Amino acid sequence: MADKQARQHHKIVNRKAFHEYEILDRFEAGIVLQGTEVKSLRQGKANFKDAFAHIKDDEAWIYNMHISPYSHGTVWNHDTTRPRKLLLHKQEIKRLKSQVEEKGLTLTPLQIYFKKGRAKIELGLARGKKLYDKRKDLAKKDAHRDTERELKNKFRVKL
Repeated sequence: MADKQARQHHKIVNRKAFHEYEILDRFEAGIVLQGTEVKSLRQGKANFKDAFAHIKDDEAWIYNMHISPYSHGTVWNHDTTRPRKLLLHKQEIKRLKSQVEEKGLTLTPLQIYFKKGRAKIELGLARGKKLYDKRKDLAKKDAHRDTERELKNKFRVKL
């Protein structure tokens, strides 16, 4: 049982992106990492706070993504916020580049996870939400929470 729990890897989700942006499309990309970065990711030590993806010279890069230094690393530990290259197909990069330039959209990281032993990052093609959109989403969330609470209390079995 403990072996299964040890083998399960963390999926790190950028919850703030779903609050700040309207996600229009999603892409899965590989990410080029150094050895100690992989070990830190397996421990779940990454932060998306100011991270964004950008296409430069027909290559996709992610900036400002913080991966904490590996706890058992030595002098070979990595720089925590270095730019990291993303692995996408050439056609995907061209399409993303045209959409970001023309429509004023942005590429934001949504989550990092491991798939078949390789680190993957999910990017979202996103448009920024206005303040009233954020308020509307919060109101929906509150209403849903209230209805769930009422249903729970209504069908509670009294012994």
